[in-house]
Amino acid sequence: MAKLHSDTEDAREIRALINRQVASLSWNDVRRANWPAFESDFLPAAILFPSARPVTPQSVATFVQRMKLLVAGTVNTFHEEVIGTTINVFGHIAVAVVACEVTENSKDMGRIVEMILLVKENDVWRIAAQAWEKSTPSRRVPPSLIGVGRGR
Repeated sequence: MAKLHSDTEDAREIRALINRQVASLSWNDVRRANWPAFESDFLPAAILFPSARPVTPQSVATFVQRMKLLVAGTVNTFHEEVIGTTINVFGHIAVAVVACEVTENSKDMGRIVEMILLVKENDVWRIAAQAWEKSTPSRRVPPSLIGVGRGR
């Protein structure tokens, strides 16, 4: 029986992709967001599902455009930090569960959990779909996820 693998070269490549995503999405007074790097990790037809309800799927281009409006408007700084990751790989498909802490305008905004579907083509992992949900007092990030997969 085939196994899912979470500590392989593929998983390390996916962790690097996730770290690149988080870094390229962050900005402050000195550092700008790197939108081309952010967009390059997605398949052309990738779909994003933000935490806002009702569910409104959007393209990567639509998401980036919305974020650029925030940069130009009310959000002067944005920082996301990975606090835990689990990755399951099976052949050329993978699922990553990522817990992050988010800071906006230098104030702690809380935590989110992202679920990312990835596919490998031509030896490169890319995101096919991504959804995220905010942590709330009644729906907290699972303690078993915090600290997992960091530093690998």
